Amino acid sequence: MPDDPIELTVNGVTSPFAAGTTVAAVVAASTTQHRGVAVAVNGEVVPRGAWPATTLRPGDLVEVLTAAQGG
Repeated sequence: MPDDPIELTVNGVTSPFAAGTTVAAVVAASTTQHRGVAVAVNGEVVPRGAWPATTLRPGDLVEVLTAAQGG
């Protein structure tokens, strides 16, 4: 059934998401930051411009990384 939830692992935590979830939606759910954010899906960096069009699949491993200031 196309509306069944899918499981994604985001930053090491497996959770259900709606079928058709995009990288952009996962980023929005993961952080309020808009700058200094990078995303990798299954070890491959996804360019920011591709986030809205990149649909995630069941079992995908997503890492949402935010830059931290410091030294």
